[in-house]
Amino acid sequence: MHKKSPGPIDRHIGNRVRTRRITIGMSQEKLGDALGLTFQQVQKYEKGTNRIGASRLLQIAHVLDVSIEFFFEGLPDARAGVSGDSAMAEFLMIPESDRLVRGFLRLKDGEARKKVTDLVDWLASAS
Repeated sequence: MHKKSPGPIDRHIGNRVRTRRITIGMSQEKLGDALGLTFQQVQKYEKGTNRIGASRLLQIAHVLDVSIEFFFEGLPDARAGVSGDSAMAEFLMIPESDRLVRGFLRLKDGEARKKVTDLVDWLASAS
């Protein structure tokens, strides 16, 4: 029996899992514990390396406190083959994005957030 490999939709859904997990400040370990999985299995789901079955997706939606539709939002239009969230998806695949997002969310001062954003813009233009 041949196991079908994951494709763009699996990667999109994995990205949505990762986005939500990061947004609520949950670690891969904590999500894995809630699902009875290792953090490595969660990592494979998030990268789209492993497909997420329907019952598992329902379980993830419950743990992350979102509707199942959340994982399909922004799904690339198969006819156009283009996603509006490609920059965000690319950002979320960077290992340090977790720390950056969590740290940024802890900044309560709007001026501090602006300075961080300016610093990132400056560093990006300097390289």
